[in-house]
Amino acid sequence: MKKYTACALALLLLGPALTLTSCRKDFLDEKPLDIITPDNLFVNKAGFESGLYGLLNLVRKERAGADGGVNSLPLTAAFIGVDNAFSQFPATSAPEQVFNEFGPQLSAIDGGVRQTWEYLYQVVNAANTIISRAENPEVRWTPVEKNQIVGEARLIRAWAYRHLTYLFGDVPLNVVETSGATIRTDFERTPVADVRRQMEEDLLFAEANMTAAAPTEARMPRAVATHYLAELYLTTGDNQQAKDKALALVTNPLYRLVTARYGVRRALPGTPFTDMFLDGNSNRSQGNTEALWVLQNEYQSLGGDFNIMRRWWVNRYETITVGGKRPIVVTADNGGRGLGRFGITRFGLSLYGPGDERNSYHAIRQFWLMNNTAANALPTGARLGDTVRTTRTGLETLANPSWPSTRKWDWAPAVPEDVQNSSNYNDQLYLRLGETYLLLAEAQLKLGDAAGAATTLTTLRARARATPVTAANVTLDFILDERSRELISEEHRRYTLLRTGKWLERTRLYNKISGPKITPRDQLLPIPQSVIDANLTRVLPQNPNY
Repeated sequence: MKKYTACALALLLLGPALTLTSCRKDFLDEKPLDIITPDNLFVNKAGFESGLYGLLNLVRKERAGADGGVNSLPLTAAFIGVDNAFSQFPATSAPEQVFNEFGPQLSAIDGGVRQTWEYLYQVVNAANTIISRAENPEVRWTPVEKNQIVGEARLIRAWAYRHLTYLFGDVPLNVVETSGATIRTDFERTPVADVRRQMEEDLLFAEANMTAAAPTEARMPRAVATHYLAELYLTTGDNQQAKDKALALVTNPLYRLVTARYGVRRALPGTPFTDMFLDGNSNRSQGNTEALWVLQNEYQSLGGDFNIMRRWWVNRYETITVGGKRPIVVTADNGGRGLGRFGITRFGLSLYGPGDERNSYHAIRQFWLMNNTAANALPTGARLGDTVRTTRTGLETLANPSWPSTRKWDWAPAVPEDVQNSSNYNDQLYLRLGETYLLLAEAQLKLGDAAGAATTLTTLRARARATPVTAANVTLDFILDERSRELISEEHRRYTLLRTGKWLERTRLYNKISGPKITPRDQLLPIPQSVIDANLTRVLPQNPNY
């Protein structure tokens, strides 16, 4: 991450008040000159840029934990409790356990559900603050400069409502800054269709006013708005518009699929697909032509932040026992220290055909090498470098440290003594062109062009040396399988399945942990009881059967 000031972080994390969850008095009415407040920050372009960086830092907490620690991810529901992912080491009463178990554990008083709601509305209110303050006529900037900042803030507001509508359904729509005198206790749940119309308006504004190339690598190009518009139009059934947006991005000369080896490990064994996830290869300046949006982090740098993707997706391999011994220790080559909170279901692991490089050793962990040099650490007859295979048969089970895991988030510091570090500090892909290809194929199929969809999918599959497909192969389920092959652990899988009407069916079929436990009720999360209680002057209805 580049060296940004801490002022934006303090502003966006500590204030303004959280929508719907805080009724405190506005402490920003005074204008002290020795602290940062909206009144003395949002006075020029530089101040708005600082506020935008703070807003982007809030977004990054999707992968870092909204509580500022390493305890849980605020959007856990988007990743597990689906057809291709579960929690293999769920923490007791944490979101990981809730979305294995569902039933009574998923309730309106669940702390993880409340954290998710508060986190997303904090993002909404932070975006609203930038958008509202930009209308101050005393700010000295050009219309182009203003619209660039507002466009990015509106894109992020749409990003937050994307999560809220998929997770909760009808939610209060608020597009003005909330603080002090403007805090309300009479919110209503806005119909999803109306919220999505506001999302469309925000994304179209962003697309029209953001620059083609991001102002800095920490920010976003207009292509991000185009991508989310394509997805939004698929969600609302506007399939021709979805195709138009996706095709415009796929044919944009600024972007192309990564089809050749590049970057920091180009001369070493690997694949073009897995090169994109290596530390030092994520950004466009590093050769990643597929990157649309990259989350920025740098190890031990001023302003550098962390995430816990590796901690959540890499398994607890150092606890593997062979012959009563533990012959494997945490190293960078092994992926760093993992907790295995999230794992791929057996169904997800079974989807790859022969030769598909997305299932190669470089993409999914197939084995470890015995590397424990401590005295008597190896089983009888074993030697350093011997292979310990991952679990190759059977269904997903809890607490299995030998279960295969994705290697997209492997990372450990280069400093040997810090190899046990709990968090990642590497720049990471957040959105890429490969997913846009999949949106295009879905739109083509829904428009009756199975042959066009097959061509689009074959182009994507060719990068991974997977076999071509024909029009006869292409169904909605095939596209969902292809999304899993390409995007496992990247996409918000729950949203994809809900958007296509497939979450209940496919989770029941393919997730052997949570599949038997889910009900139609679970397609939406409950509105947190604390939010309902705080809405003192109007009843805020709960979702059905909670």
